[in-house]
Amino acid sequence: DKHRTMKIVAHSSTLPCANSNVLARAAHMALYAYQAFTKEGKKVSGYLDASSQQEVKERLVQQGMYPIAIETAREGTRRTWFSWLMPMSVKPKDRILFTKQLAVLLKSGIPLLQAVELLIDQMSGTLKSILVAVKDDIKEGSSFADALKKYPKVFDNIYVQLVRAGEASGKLEIILERLTGFLERKEETRARIRSALSQPIIQLGVAILVVAVMLIWVVPTMVENFAESGKKLPGSTQLLIVISDFLVNHYLILLISFIIIYFLYRYWSTTPTGQRFIDTWKLRIPVVRYFSRTGAVVQFSQTLGMLVESGVNLSEALDIVVQITDNRILKDA
Repeated sequence: DKHRTMKIVAHSSTLPCANSNVLARAAHMALYAYQAFTKEGKKVSGYLDASSQQEVKERLVQQGMYPIAIETAREGTRRTWFSWLMPMSVKPKDRILFTKQLAVLLKSGIPLLQAVELLIDQMSGTLKSILVAVKDDIKEGSSFADALKKYPKVFDNIYVQLVRAGEASGKLEIILERLTGFLERKEETRARIRSALSQPIIQLGVAILVVAVMLIWVVPTMVENFAESGKKLPGSTQLLIVISDFLVNHYLILLISFIIIYFLYRYWSTTPTGQRFIDTWKLRIPVVRYFSRTGAVVQFSQTLGMLVESGVNLSEALDIVVQITDNRILKDA
């Protein structure tokens, strides 16, 4: 990431005098979707950034392909049924890299539209497609914040409101620098939590696996030995045998029941009643209660402080902070 940032800075330092033609051409670039046949007769499809359909055609021919369809692609119109079932997400580190590089380019004196154009080539996947659509919206007269607002799963409310405050104050590069630090601290905290939870989760998984192996393979063998001895077994041992028999003889029913319960829980947890019930218990369980409250207070304080410092008025800043609070009980408070 540092290497890519240095590359952008080095490239941007020569832009005003040496690369004006490149910038002028980049301002007219668009994302095109194409379908073509290879020399072997295989049908392929993809996307290319180009200034015109003719350029796309020439580049495909140079690659040994025969284009059959070329059209302008937009993020909202080129998603397939598979992408709706399995939506592509933008990694936090890619969003941080984009924010950091955009701040560097704007600080170097490069206009916003040209900066976004340059960053499109540095990105890939979903983020690149989104930036192409954002670039088109800016060219059509939309503000940067309004263009980002169309993608709430990538650029959340805090991000959009800070960008809006930066555009209004004329200090967008300063706001983006603060936003970069905020995103980096947020991702660092998330990484620490994942690291802290990884070992207990692995240990729990191993324990469940060991218990399952014992119930499915070890206990049935012991049952045969107990039967030969003819002795009466304690109640706890008999219960263990019953559980083992159920796992061995009805594992398919158990698996289907587990899947059904899981999806029912997922659905119930998304309903207002389910969310409020879960959030209430998060504030009652001793250890979970401490982390829930502490995390909410830290998130509230950091976010509100950054918003107010960036020029967002207190009332609007509080509205934004309320929307990002995870716990509904604390949100109401």
